[in-house]
Amino acid sequence: MAKIIHYRSKCIGCGVCFEMYPDQWRMSKKDGKATLVNAILKKDVFVLPVTNYIQQLTQELTRACPVKIIKVL
Repeated sequence: MAKIIHYRSKCIGCGVCFEMYPDQWRMSKKDGKATLVNAILKKDVFVLPVTNYIQQLTQELTRACPVKIIKVL
């Protein structure tokens, strides 16, 4: 199963992830950074197992993120 990896501490809060996939991402009102919904924090990195379909959609997002902090493995 594929995983989305999000390095939230490096997020600049541009919101492109939320704009592309509002069901999967939220913007924090507290610090303005993106949050991957239902992700698990592991050693300062957020991880979310996903289906192959979501993996394909997220590939577009990995290219759109200006700081390249979203990965799909």
